[in-house]
Amino acid sequence: MPLPNSRPGSGALAGAEQPAKQPELAVRTVSALVMVALAGMALWLGGRVWALFVGLVAAGVLVEWSKLVLAFTQHLVARFLWHLGGLIYVGAACLALLILRDMGPGAVALPLLLVIATDVGAYFTGRAFGGPRIAPAISPSKTWSGLAGGMAAAAAVAVVPVAIFAGQTANAAGVGTLAWQMALFGMIAAVVAQAGDFFESWMKRRAGVKDSGKLIPGHGGVFDRVDGLLAVQFVIGVFFLVVMGVTVASGGSLLPSPA
Repeated sequence: MPLPNSRPGSGALAGAEQPAKQPELAVRTVSALVMVALAGMALWLGGRVWALFVGLVAAGVLVEWSKLVLAFTQHLVARFLWHLGGLIYVGAACLALLILRDMGPGAVALPLLLVIATDVGAYFTGRAFGGPRIAPAISPSKTWSGLAGGMAAAAAVAVVPVAIFAGQTANAAGVGTLAWQMALFGMIAAVVAQAGDFFESWMKRRAGVKDSGKLIPGHGGVFDRVDGLLAVQFVIGVFFLVVMGVTVASGGSLLPSPA
């Protein structure tokens, strides 16, 4: 029992809080390293291994999605529509991940790096400058300055491939145009990633939970880890579906022509 004049976090309790955070940080770090190793290995191997990895992640997200939906609505029709929406949302993102991998590991790695850059840039810029919050009722820690920092970081990362291959062409004007286009792509990806983060936070708020699940030690659920990437891949997946639809409608073929 605490003393009458004691406060939570004061005295010996305050000293105990700091060491208590160290094991949690260690767990988060180990979990993150394991996730990166598994994803990197699957991405490098490609083929069925990558398809299996994407399928397992999708299954994890859909299970957590369903639990959130069951927690925040009791209406049968609403539940059906939410479950259907989850299948479409996750399915389109998975389609993009599979198609991009066929283009090479870098095609998958770039959107992932953009999402990571967005998170890192938003975190440090938001902490440094603070300012007005975007939607405090949904995610109190996210600020407009953080969003700007995330967009800038993503734009910088998106331009890196252009800088690497710039020496292989003499068309300086073309390189400059491509750099601006990639920077714009990075900024759009940052906004989409943040929107995906807000969307998942909104679902959790409605369900009254802090994390979407407990599968990943120190990180919560699968949905918690891929919310931003899922949104970016969903947009890319919709783009691919539109392109394929236009190709078929115009009489073209989705299969490569024989050599």
